[in-house]
Amino acid sequence: MQESGEMYLETILILSRDKDAVRAIDVGQKMGYSKPSVSRALGRLKADGYLLVDGGGYLRLTDKGSAIAEKIYERHHVLSELLTRIGVSPETAAEDACRIEHVVSDETFAAIKQHVKDHAQ
Repeated sequence: MQESGEMYLETILILSRDKDAVRAIDVGQKMGYSKPSVSRALGRLKADGYLLVDGGGYLRLTDKGSAIAEKIYERHHVLSELLTRIGVSPETAAEDACRIEHVVSDETFAAIKQHVKDHAQ
């Protein structure tokens, strides 16, 4: 899966925690993307089995999509926390975590996560 797909899945997960129902327009507004761009991306995610869209246009992550979204969301949270702990501003930490979360290996992330846990404040 490419970074953009992961970002869409993570956004849908975050929106679904705040709203009972998520639609493509909500995703576009949150991400700042045009309706055609969102439509294409969501179509790919649906075709690849990461997303379901019901007759009313409401989005729901499949188990497969949810697993990726949760993984990326956890990475974002842990990396943001680590970066702010070492003195990075919260805004920059969130932006940098958003980039790092897609490329960090599972092994490195596990070590970072353990470090953050071991040094909880």
